[in-house]
Amino acid sequence: MPGAQEFGAELTDFRRRVDELRTARASLPSQERLSLLDAALFELQHVVDVLWPQYDALTAASRSPGGGRADPQEQQLLRALFQRLPVPAALLDRDTVVRRMNFAATQLFHTRAGYATGRPLAASLRRDGQAALRSQVAAVARGEGDRSLTVRLSQPSVDGEVRVTLAALRPPGEPHPAVLAAFQPGVIGGPAGEGTAGARRPESRPDLAEVTRHAELLDLADDMAAALLRVALAGGGPEAVLARAAEVLHGRFADWVIADLAPESGPGAPRRVVALGPRDAVGDRTASLAEQDPADCPLVVDALSDGVSALRVSPADADAFGRDATGAPVLVREEVTSLLCIPLRASAAEPVRGALTLFRTGGRGAFEMAEAGVADRISRHVALAMPRTAPRAPAPGA
Repeated sequence: MPGAQEFGAELTDFRRRVDELRTARASLPSQERLSLLDAALFELQHVVDVLWPQYDALTAASRSPGGGRADPQEQQLLRALFQRLPVPAALLDRDTVVRRMNFAATQLFHTRAGYATGRPLAASLRRDGQAALRSQVAAVARGEGDRSLTVRLSQPSVDGEVRVTLAALRPPGEPHPAVLAAFQPGVIGGPAGEGTAGARRPESRPDLAEVTRHAELLDLADDMAAALLRVALAGGGPEAVLARAAEVLHGRFADWVIADLAPESGPGAPRRVVALGPRDAVGDRTASLAEQDPADCPLVVDALSDGVSALRVSPADADAFGRDATGAPVLVREEVTSLLCIPLRASAAEPVRGALTLFRTGGRGAFEMAEAGVADRISRHVALAMPRTAPRAPAPGA
C-alpha cells in the first residue's frame, strides 16, 4: 500500500541519519560531542511529529474492515463462497500462476484444484492466446484497470471460445495483489458489432468424445498398474520398472518417452535408462537421445533436484531439453508441440527416484491438464514400484 511504502522510506532515512550521528559522535573528541545534541533532538522530534502519526494511521487502516487481516471466520466464509460460485473462477498472480481455483473451474479445465495450484494457467490455452492472457493479467495486477478477452482452451473437447474477465484483488493479509479471472465457457462467436460477447448453448449434452477420452485415460492407468505389478512380482530392478512403464506410455500416450534415473544415494550423476521414439524415427535420432546426458537437460535437472514437474504447450525455450550431438535443440529437431516432465517419487516427503519425460509431436493434440494429472498419478505408482535396493540373488537350492 502507498502509505506503508512512504512510511518505510521515512523510516529508512531516519535510521540512516541516526547512523551518521553515531559515526560523527565516535570520531569527535569528548569536548566537542555536545554540538551533536541539537541534531539528535531534531531527529527525536521528527519521530514524534512525523513517524509516529504515520504509524498510527497505518495501524488504524489495518484495523478497518478494508485493510489488514480479516477475521478468520470471515476468511473461511469468503473461501467457501469462492468455491461454490457457479461461474468458473481462479485466483492468479501476475504471471498467470494459479493460486486458487474453484470447483466450477476444475470442471472446465478437467483437473484437480490441488494439481492446478502453482502452475501457469496460460499453459492450458492455445498458443495464440497465451501471450495475450499473460499481458492482460500483468496489466491488471499493475493496477491498470479490469480487462476482458476471449481465448480458446487447448482441449479439443471444448468447443467455441471462452470469455475471461479479469479484476484486481488484494487478498486479506497478503502483500501482493492478485487477479481474479472469471470464465464464461461455451461462448459462440457472433458477427462483429454484436452487443453481447456471446450466447450460451441452450442445453448441455454428454460429449461422446469427452467420455471416450476419460475411458482411454482410465484404461491407461489400469494397464500401467497391471504392468508395474508384473515387474514387481518378477523382482525387476529400477531399470526394468522404467522400461516397462515407458513401453505402456509409448505410442498410445506420447510419441517420445524418456526415463532418467537419479543417483541411488549421495552425490552422483543421473543416467538415462530409456528413450523410445516414434515408430518411424530414424535409428540415430533415438540413439542420440538415449546417449544424451540428462544433466544437460534443464527440465530433467529441475525435476530431479527440486521435484518440479513441467507442462509445456508449444514450448518457447528451445533449449529446455538440451541439444543433440550435432548441437541442434532436441525440441526443435523433433518438432515437439507439447511435453510433460514429471519427477518420480512416492510422496512429497520422499526423495525423487527419477524423471519421466513425454513428448508429443506433429499434429497430435497437446497435453491437457487432465492428462497431466493422470501422468502425475502414474509417476507416483512407478516410484512405488521401483525397489529401494538391487534385487537379491536367490539363495542356493531355492
